[in-house]
Amino acid sequence: MLLMLLLVGGMSLTNLYSSTYITGTGASSIFFKQLFFFVAGLIMILVMSFLDYHKIAKSGYILYIVILPLLLYTLLFVKSIAGAQRWIDLGFFNLQPSEPAKLALILVLASCYANTDVAGGGYRLRDLIKPVILTALPFVLIMLQPDLGTALICGVIFVSMTLFVRLRWTTLGILGGSGLLCVFIGWKFLLKEYQRKRIETFLNPEGDPMNHGYQIMQSKIAVGSGRIFGKGFMEGTQGHLRFLPERHTDFAFAVWGEEWGFAGAVFFLSCYFFMLIWGINIAMSAKDKYGAILAFGCIMLIFWQAVINLFMILGFLPVVGVPLPMFSYGGSSLLTNMLAIGILMNIRMRSFPTAQ
Repeated sequence: MLLMLLLVGGMSLTNLYSSTYITGTGASSIFFKQLFFFVAGLIMILVMSFLDYHKIAKSGYILYIVILPLLLYTLLFVKSIAGAQRWIDLGFFNLQPSEPAKLALILVLASCYANTDVAGGGYRLRDLIKPVILTALPFVLIMLQPDLGTALICGVIFVSMTLFVRLRWTTLGILGGSGLLCVFIGWKFLLKEYQRKRIETFLNPEGDPMNHGYQIMQSKIAVGSGRIFGKGFMEGTQGHLRFLPERHTDFAFAVWGEEWGFAGAVFFLSCYFFMLIWGINIAMSAKDKYGAILAFGCIMLIFWQAVINLFMILGFLPVVGVPLPMFSYGGSSLLTNMLAIGILMNIRMRSFPTAQ
C-alpha cells in the first residue's frame, strides 16, 4: 500500500510540475505547496501507525462535531469564489471543510454500524434512522455551498457502506424508491441552473461547444491526442497552451493522458487498481466488524472519487468538480485521502493475532 501511495504521489507531482510550469521561472508555487502537503501526509501516516484504529474510532464523533460548525461557518461567512463558498482562509492554508467531512462521515458510520445489533435478516428501515441523519447533516450543508460533487460522494459513501453491512430486501426496495424520488425532487427544485446545465451538456456537449461543453471536449482531445505513448513530459499542447481548463485540479488526468499516452494511463490505473484491491483484502481480513466496515468505507472514498473523476474527464459523466484522489492539486483533498490510506495500513498492521 505504501509503495503504491509513493508511486501515485510521484506521478501526481510529476504531472503537477508539468501542468503548472512557468516558462522562464520554473516550478510554480502550487507544485511546492503540493509537495509540502504530500510530505505532511506521509508524516501523519507514520504517526497514525502508532495508534490502534479503535482509538481513532473514539475520535470520529469528535471530528464530526468539529466539522459541522466549520461547514456552517463556510456557508454563512466565507466569501464566495467562482459562485461557491468552500474554503476557509487560515493564512498559511485554505481549508476546505467538506474534504475532511467525508472521512469524518466514514468514521461515524463505521462506529454506528459496528455498534448496532440487528436480526439475522439484515438492517431494517428503523435501524438506518441514525446513519441517515448522520449523512444528511453534512450532505445538506455541502449541497448549499453549493458543491454537488462532494455532496454526491457523501451520498454514495453512505449507500456503499450501508449495502456492505447488508439490508433486508424490503428495506432495500423502500430506499431505492426513495432515492429515485429524491433525484426527481433534486432536479426540479434543488439543483442550481449551472448544475442542470452541466448535466445537459454531458448529454450533448457539442450543443454548446464554446461554453459549458468546452471543458469536456478539450479534455477528450487531450486524452485522445496522447495516443499510445504520449507526446512526452512537458510536451502536451492542450495543457501548456492553456486550452484545457482546471488542468492541475479536476482535469489533471487529461494532462497525464496527453503527455504519457495510453501506456502511461494504464500504468497509473494499474497502481490505483492494486491499491483498491489491497484495500478490499484489508477489509476482508480485519479482525473485527468495526475494522472491516471502516476499511471498506475508506476504499469507497477513494474508489468513487476516482471513478467519477475519470468518467468525467472521458465524457461519460457530467462535470461535477470531483478531484482525482492523491493526483489532483488540493491540500485538503490530499491530506484527507492520505489519512484514509493511513487508516487502511493501520487496520492491516493489527489484523494479525497477537501472541499470548
